[in-house]
Amino acid sequence: MAEVIPIDDPADPRVDDFRDLSSADRRPDLPGRKGLVIAEGVVVVQRMLASRFTPSALLGVAKRHDALAADLAGLDVPYYQATAEVMAQVVGFHLNRGVLAVAPRPAELTVDAVLDGARTVAVLEGVNDHENLGSMFRNAAGLGVDAVLFGDRCSDPLYRRSVRVSMGHVLRVPFASVPRWPGGLELLRERGFQIIALTPNPAAVNLATAMTGERVALLLGAEGPGLTEEAMRATDIRARIPMSAGTDSLNVATAAAMAFYERVRTS
Repeated sequence: MAEVIPIDDPADPRVDDFRDLSSADRRPDLPGRKGLVIAEGVVVVQRMLASRFTPSALLGVAKRHDALAADLAGLDVPYYQATAEVMAQVVGFHLNRGVLAVAPRPAELTVDAVLDGARTVAVLEGVNDHENLGSMFRNAAGLGVDAVLFGDRCSDPLYRRSVRVSMGHVLRVPFASVPRWPGGLELLRERGFQIIALTPNPAAVNLATAMTGERVALLLGAEGPGLTEEAMRATDIRARIPMSAGTDSLNVATAAAMAFYERVRTS
């Protein structure tokens, strides 16, 4: 069982890894600083414990320790137990979920590793909104997407807000960065993936008829600009989600969910 260590002083250095979570330049999850991965809430902490992200410590109230007792069995890490008031002073705001876990970032996965055995992958370009990113991982987990690949200009998927919005699924769905973007998309083609660019262009084919491959990679771009023309030229086909008159696009996470569901429906 994780050792329970009472924390009464918010300045205690033993909880420095949880400090200043709302500070733009001092957050411990910044890759250029400590680069820690932070799980927030019982469900997300449980998913961290079941992932390749091994926590080094937890901070929480007594009630949350009780809720996690079975999950913490056999785990040799400290559970720093504090009141909600002390936790708020440590993290910089009132944390109504009552528990945090921190883990060091493991080595990044390679494209080869995440594509091994995968049938459906999402590939992102320029997706820089952390909440959209978290939502896409949650959608990917729920709709059978095997991996997520990152092209240019995407946000850090391990930022605390992305982890929280994904409900911890960013810790479960494997991801990797595509080298030499967008030329690196050839790595998917070599492995038999049909590469489909999603676009609102009315000249594109209907997504329902576009997915014909045994292995499919769905490319999605940022809201507003969408995919670059260079990225779309590197794909096999351009496809669209049919829209009602007067509406030209959807939120990218919503569009991703619809594309993922269409893949499930037609495969």
